[in-house]
Amino acid sequence: MKYKENYNWEYLTILYERMNKMNVRLEYASGTLIAKISGEIDHHTTNHLREVLDRELIEKSIKNLILDFNEVSFMDSSGIGVIVGRYKKIDALGGKMMIIRTSEQVDKILELSGIKKILSCKKEAV
Repeated sequence: MKYKENYNWEYLTILYERMNKMNVRLEYASGTLIAKISGEIDHHTTNHLREVLDRELIEKSIKNLILDFNEVSFMDSSGIGVIVGRYKKIDALGGKMMIIRTSEQVDKILELSGIKKILSCKKEAV
């Protein structure tokens, strides 16, 4: 196979690195989606996270969502946008959403952003 000389390998390398910065493992328990997220939640990874969660919420008719942040090493304001967006969807369905097992850094962001005022955030598992 002959590669095109104008192929943008730099772009592909950056895309590959971004894709590997975050991973989402999904589990289901009694109508609840548990998303175990690892890595970084930032402007490079939030589109993927949003797509994965929205697809599962629609395809599986999920009403309740638990975000397990035990392995989240970093989160910026774009992560807040994903959380708020999923909260609005879950709330419109009459469901519940919570965030569990947050690090000190992520917990501080949740506190400062006001997320902890609208949904349950626990440092431990439920």
